[in-house]
Amino acid sequence: MKRISIQVSLSGYSFRIYEAGELVSCSGWIPSGEVESASELTGTYDQVLLSVMTPKITLVPDTFFDPQTAGELLSRTVELAPSDKIGRIRLEEYSAWLVFSLDGCMQPVPSVSGLEAPDPLPEMFFLLKDILKLDHYNRIVASYADGYLHLAIAQDRTLLLSNVFEAPDFTTAEYYIFLAMKKLQLNPEVSVIHFRTPLSEEQELSLYRYFKGVERL
Repeated sequence: MKRISIQVSLSGYSFRIYEAGELVSCSGWIPSGEVESASELTGTYDQVLLSVMTPKITLVPDTFFDPQTAGELLSRTVELAPSDKIGRIRLEEYSAWLVFSLDGCMQPVPSVSGLEAPDPLPEMFFLLKDILKLDHYNRIVASYADGYLHLAIAQDRTLLLSNVFEAPDFTTAEYYIFLAMKKLQLNPEVSVIHFRTPLSEEQELSLYRYFKGVERL
């Protein structure tokens, strides 16, 4: 199976291409006005995944979830506009529901080889899925775009943190990463951090000063 995973934000796009489950190509961050020049989007794929870099998310355990009050639950953690449409998706692996809004967080979705655009899901959905695929004991998955750090941390298969932090620059994003690690008593020197979004060489080198490894998912 050949699939493409596209991340969409207000500032642009990035994508990753997989064949037989292996990452074979990934882009840097592509400004929205340049997306038509990305020839990879004209390829043929068996599956298209679409992620939106929205900070409007909350993870609700099954025992506290009520579909009738999903919007109210989300409004307790993020500021919503009256026009926000509330979405929800169950994460069986966590016995929880991810409640979200994508409104005001994305550019128009690029078409890929004539395929209909799939239903977009929040970036946190993919972080929470990917973190279970790692073979480390300390599992850290992050994304950074549009001034927000999306962060999920687990030990083995136990989720310890799932949150989005407002971080106007990457230094602030690093601050929140290390703050979370400290509060959870995890040692960066024996941990590998995985990023789903592209990192500049400077950002990657900065992380390498503290972490055992830095990898792109």
